[in-house]
Amino acid sequence: MNRLIEDRLGERVRVRAGERAILVGLDLGQRASWQERESMEELIELAQTAKLTVLRTIIQKRDHPDPAYFIGKGKAEELQHVASAAQADLIIMNDALTPAQTRNLEDLTQKKIIDRAQLILNIFAQRARSKEAKLQVELAQLEYLLPRLRGWAEALGQPGAGIATRGPGETRLVQEREAIKRRIHVLKERLLKAEQERAVRRKLRQKNQIPQIALLGYTNTGKSTLLQALTGAETFIEDKLFATLDPVTRRLCLPNGQLAVITDTVGLIKKLPHQLVPAFASTLEAIREADLLLHVLDASSPSLLDHWRTVQEVLRELFGDGPRPPVLHLLNKMDKIALDCEEERQRLAEARLRIPDAVEISARTGMGLALLQERIAHALVRAAPLAA
Repeated sequence: MNRLIEDRLGERVRVRAGERAILVGLDLGQRASWQERESMEELIELAQTAKLTVLRTIIQKRDHPDPAYFIGKGKAEELQHVASAAQADLIIMNDALTPAQTRNLEDLTQKKIIDRAQLILNIFAQRARSKEAKLQVELAQLEYLLPRLRGWAEALGQPGAGIATRGPGETRLVQEREAIKRRIHVLKERLLKAEQERAVRRKLRQKNQIPQIALLGYTNTGKSTLLQALTGAETFIEDKLFATLDPVTRRLCLPNGQLAVITDTVGLIKKLPHQLVPAFASTLEAIREADLLLHVLDASSPSLLDHWRTVQEVLRELFGDGPRPPVLHLLNKMDKIALDCEEERQRLAEARLRIPDAVEISARTGMGLALLQERIAHALVRAAPLAA
C-alpha cells in the first residue's frame, strides 16, 4: 500500500497499547437506557482488549445524532475540555461516524477520533494469526478507509484536494485511491484462492463421511475452553473479546466411537462493522456447512438472553427460510452462577424457560460434558439423513 497512506493516514486510525482513551456513547430515545449502558460496557471491554487505558465514559441523551458532531455541539465542546484536562490520546465513539463527523470532532478536540468499527478493526489487526486472517483484516481496513480518503486529504498534507479543485493534491488523492483499489483486488484474489482450498478440504471430509460440528456464540462465552475440554487439543484461550479469530478445527471422538470434526468460530458481537463481514467468511462457512451447531452461552452473564437473541438473528440472516443444521444450546459457565443470589437464580430460571432443551455445562470444571457428548452423538445420528 502507498507509504503515505500507511505512515500518515494509518496514524489516524491505528491505536497503540497504553494510549489513554475517553469513550463516548449516545443514548437515543428509541433505544432503552440499559441497552446503551450495556453497549458502553462492551466498548470498555473492547478498549481493554486493545490494551488501552480507559479514562472515563460519557453518555449523552439525544433524540437523534447530530449531523455535524454526532453528539451535540455543546457536548462536543465539553468533550474538548475534558479530553484536554485528562490528557487523553484519543476519543472513541460507540457508534459509526461519518467522515465529516470524524473530521469535525478532530478539528474541535484536537484529539484522534475513532469509532467502534475502527476499534474492532484494530483488535482484529492485533489478533489475526494465520495468513488468511491477516489478509481478511487488511481487506476490511482498506474497504473502511477508501470512502474516507477525501475527507482526510487535508490531514495528509494534500493542499487543493477539495471537491472543486483538480490540482496536484487531487491528483495524488486519485493515485492513492487507485493504489488502494488495486490492493483490494489482490487481496480478494488471494482470499478466493484460500476459499477454494478450504472447499477441497471440506469435500474430502464429506467424502469420508466425517460429520462437521461448529461452535458458535457471542464472544467470550467459553467456546475455545469447550473445544479444548472436548478434544484435549491445546488452543489459544484468553478471557478477552475476540480471543479467537481464526477458525480452529479439531477431531472429536464420541463415546459411541464415532469421529467428527469440530470447529471453533470467532465470537459474534453487536454493532459489528459491515466491512468485517467478509472477514468472517471462513467462520460463516463453517457454520453453513456444519451437520450440527453447538450454540455456547455464558449462563453467568446478565445479558444471557440478549446474547441468545443476537445469535438467533445471525442464524436467520445466514439461512433465511431455508434448511439449517440442528442446534444444541449450551449454558456454559454454570460454575460461576451464585445460586444464593436471587437475581442470578431468576435469570437462570428464565433461561431454562426460554431455552428448555439447553445442556447445562461448565467447560472449565467438566460439569455436564459427558451428557453433552451423548447429546452430540444422538443429534448427529438424527442429522445423518440431512448431511447425506
